[in-house]
Amino acid sequence: MLDKEQTQTALMELFETLLSRYGALNWWPADTPFEVCVGAILTQNTNWGNVEKVIVNLKREGLLSVQALREIDEERLAELIRPSGFFNVKSARLKEFVVWILQRHGSLEAMFGGDWRLLREELCAVRGIGPETCDSILLYAGEKPSFVVDAYTRRLFSRLGLVRETDDYHRVRALFMDHLPAEVPLFNEYHALIVEQCKRHCRKKPSCEGCPLSHFCTLPAAGAP
Repeated sequence: MLDKEQTQTALMELFETLLSRYGALNWWPADTPFEVCVGAILTQNTNWGNVEKVIVNLKREGLLSVQALREIDEERLAELIRPSGFFNVKSARLKEFVVWILQRHGSLEAMFGGDWRLLREELCAVRGIGPETCDSILLYAGEKPSFVVDAYTRRLFSRLGLVRETDDYHRVRALFMDHLPAEVPLFNEYHALIVEQCKRHCRKKPSCEGCPLSHFCTLPAAGAP
């Protein structure tokens, strides 16, 4: 069992190893903070390629603003976001999200203006905004130091022996929140690097050849201790 200082050292060594291999990935690809929010909701249960198609649709229609999404008919919105899947559900979620912003905060800028920890509690209570979506909005749209955890994070760090595959979202997130400096650029880049590593090597069926983390890994296939 690693102590706090050893865990921090291990996490930073993993980060530096991934950064050395993949370089800075410059997430999140978006023109505005609100576009990030929309993308975070749309990417639920689909891949980013589908979300990009929807973003193009919304930009073409001039709908990437809080007010525009509030005013558009929900059925029309559902048609525009169809490529993202679950389009009726996501249309309702987007509408509820923008109404919540306007009624609770008045604007996106005001929403991000207060204590981000209190905002996190509020956002997680909005229907359709789970913890992963919430933390994506906070980190990538609001530039708040809230680490994002996804299935890739759990898969990678369970194979590295730092969490269990059965650990819930909050326990996995605590590994990073409790042991890393609360720096937005670090959290931003770390999450992006985790995703890249899992797409290339730490897949469901691992592809260990050439993996930059093989000497950290606990999988027998990786030849680790």
